[in-house]
Amino acid sequence: MDKMTPPQEKHPLRILIVEDNTSMREAMRQILDAAGFAVVTAADGPSGLEQIRNRKWDLVITDYKLPGADGMVLLRESKSVQPSAEVLMITAFGTIELAVDAVKAGAWDFITKPFSRDTLLFKVGRAEEIIRERQKSAALEEENRYFRQEEEARFNRGEIVGESSAMKEVYRFIRKVARNKTTVFITGESGTGKELVARAIHINSPRRDRPFVRVSCGALAEGVLESEIFGHEKGAFTGALRRKKGRFELADGGTLFLDEIGDLPPSVQVKLLRVIQEQEFERVGGEETLRVDVRLITATHRDLEILVREGRFREDLYYRLHILPIHLPPLRDRKEDIPRLSRYFLERIGRERGNPLSLTDEGIRRLALYDWPGNIRELQNVLERAAALCDDEALVAGDLDFLSRKPSGTILANFSGLDARLDALEKEMLLNAMEAARHVKARAARLLGIKEGALYYKLEKHGLAGKD
Repeated sequence: MDKMTPPQEKHPLRILIVEDNTSMREAMRQILDAAGFAVVTAADGPSGLEQIRNRKWDLVITDYKLPGADGMVLLRESKSVQPSAEVLMITAFGTIELAVDAVKAGAWDFITKPFSRDTLLFKVGRAEEIIRERQKSAALEEENRYFRQEEEARFNRGEIVGESSAMKEVYRFIRKVARNKTTVFITGESGTGKELVARAIHINSPRRDRPFVRVSCGALAEGVLESEIFGHEKGAFTGALRRKKGRFELADGGTLFLDEIGDLPPSVQVKLLRVIQEQEFERVGGEETLRVDVRLITATHRDLEILVREGRFREDLYYRLHILPIHLPPLRDRKEDIPRLSRYFLERIGRERGNPLSLTDEGIRRLALYDWPGNIRELQNVLERAAALCDDEALVAGDLDFLSRKPSGTILANFSGLDARLDALEKEMLLNAMEAARHVKARAARLLGIKEGALYYKLEKHGLAGKD
């Protein structure tokens, strides 16, 4: 992306005077020169038109009656070539009709001969106020655009791929939260890229040069997990032959990402809550209190509110974690990103294989028919499998025959009555989401990946608004 430089400092107002009367032209030039303006003059219509076409002006002062081309011609040409330039019309024939015609054509104001020095300076001074205010607004917009482009240039998505509206919301969220230390809570189905979002937050933060440490809470047994997160002292348990630093210590100054936080055992939940509240902990089997500076990001594919209600997750910890929540959409809800994701994965697979790989339009359509329960991770695996079986550089639909062509819902088993079937599918999904969310609409909206306002509209549409 090309970077822009901030706007330049204010210049003297650039004024063009077009007047065929030599003494009047020279008198106006001297008055405005003495007032600090940058003035150029022209003696007739054609030379005035040449100046308008070849140089940039802030204000054009033109007589109405000119040899070769009148003031209205200059006015229209000025507004066509450089619309931001203001035009002050001068005439000895100051009729209302003439003034109206000039204003309609875009003139800023009208001045009638003869006029005094003070009248000229007053009119030009008012024009300058308007021009400077517009320049100030334009400069501010230019500066904002410059800094937005600078921010875009600094923003690093890492390996996150996608330009759908849902993903643009994710990018905006990352930009907003990356610079502070507040805990982030990422939800989404397995395979939607929660760790990639956590990494993107880290690499766009002031902590980018410090460690990014990941722990999968569902992959380790309770005792092992506590030791991994908080560390242990020598002799703390059988096999603890030496002191070991935990992930909190290793992430000091950086970011700790706790994946699948919903699988955290109760005993570790208590200890984690204390770290969040008091910024301190002890290693397993240790007495020394340790303090670290860590930005915490957690993620889960589970509904923690249900776990809280079932007594399997601490409510106080949930609220400590749920400060900056972001939900990642499943791939089936952002299928417009499938072509871009596919090209990304095939380019990487092709580099590893040593030969380029591509996907035909028919192959893209085949991928779009599938519902992707495993999300982006499944798409990557499918492409790796297809590439391994493909004898050509371009994957065609036939290379993806192992994918089911049928969407997961049986309601779309044929294509007749499409609108009615889509409505029925939407209603079924709404009912299922409301039941899964125990009729809590905010939670149901999150499950469906839509805004709460959209949920209310859809419930009303299907006659479900009163079913609480």
